[in-house]
Amino acid sequence: MKQMGTHLVVDAWQCPAELLNDPERIRRALIDAISAGGATLIDMCVHQFSPHGVTATATLAESHIAIHTWPEYGYFAADLFFCGAGEPKLAMQVLKDALQAEQVTMRETPRGFYPEMGMEEPVCSETYSTLPLKAGVIN
Repeated sequence: MKQMGTHLVVDAWQCPAELLNDPERIRRALIDAISAGGATLIDMCVHQFSPHGVTATATLAESHIAIHTWPEYGYFAADLFFCGAGEPKLAMQVLKDALQAEQVTMRETPRGFYPEMGMEEPVCSETYSTLPLKAGVIN
């Protein structure tokens, strides 16, 4: 397989409800996780649900991180997909610590393709610019 990235699917529980219901805490945890994982932030969206729960997504140059919280259960689900450079496991450790998860399960899946499927050469050579990772950049 030509590995293009690493995909982590995470379930975490026994977290304090007040942390899981705090959109600013979630935002800060994502920013810290992105930095720890050596990734590059492009954009972020954080949404507070009523009466409780937070969903946040971070679009990265290396792919994405998504987190969904259920404070009433002390539970969060996270999805981290990093292609190319970056350390998704380091990013996940920061999320675990920031949200004080007592238990975590993590499934790791290599993502990519097999050259015998006829995809040996890149089909495009697109470049893009990214935003610097600064607290002031994120709305």
